[in-house]
Amino acid sequence: MEKLTFKFIRAVGSIWSLLIHTILFSGSFCLYFLGANLQSILLVLTTIVSLEAIYLAIFIQMSVNFQSKKLDLVQEDVEDIQEDMEDIQKDVKEIQKDVDEIQEDVEEIQEEDSDDEDDDLKKIKEILDKLMKEVVELRKQKNK
Repeated sequence: MEKLTFKFIRAVGSIWSLLIHTILFSGSFCLYFLGANLQSILLVLTTIVSLEAIYLAIFIQMSVNFQSKKLDLVQEDVEDIQEDMEDIQKDVKEIQKDVDEIQEDVEEIQEEDSDDEDDDLKKIKEILDKLMKEVVELRKQKNK
């Protein structure tokens, strides 16, 4: 029933409806020239226009109510989307914290590796220094 009603509402608001009403109203005054009583024409026309106005008001209110329901549904969807966006923003902040922590860990590991390399280089240098001293000692002994 609602589908039929909304089809009728769309039809009433069309150019065809405007043309049909114009023809009917103009035609009703043409009845005067065919011998109809002007008072009777005006009475019938006024009654029809009044009834039509009542029905149009009802159709308009139905359309407003329908649009209001649709807007309520859209509002609910918007609120759901906003909640989802807030959740996503929270997740992004948590992920950013995790990424920052991982970055700090990587930097610490790099520093430790660098420190270890420095320590290894110092040990190698010390060993090389000892070996050089021994080589020098051995040469001295050989030359004697």
